[in-house]
Amino acid sequence: MEAILVPISMFATVFGVLYMHYTTRHKERIALIEKGTDASVFYPSDKQKEKKFYSLQFGILAVCIGFGILMGNILHQNLGMKDEVAYNSMIFLMGGIGLIVFHVINLKQQNSNK
Repeated sequence: MEAILVPISMFATVFGVLYMHYTTRHKERIALIEKGTDASVFYPSDKQKEKKFYSLQFGILAVCIGFGILMGNILHQNLGMKDEVAYNSMIFLMGGIGLIVFHVINLKQQNSNK
């Protein structure tokens, strides 16, 4: 009986957080519209530029996490490390390297646009 409560409470919590986020955002936007604020407040131009590279960021991160899993398997099989240590350390290390690589690519792209 208790085992079924874990996934139910997890989904209920996620639903509650998302519901509160979207209803609060809706109320804030309605209040700004009633005050006559310009709609550009909702979508700043800087955010539009950041969304352009979102798929690149996700792709680099996914590839690096996959490479981290592969490296964790190599460490576990060949060096005899504990699997928890090998996999977790390599996933976080390669994921971090992937985000740094994306940041460098993004900076170069922004500098070339200026």
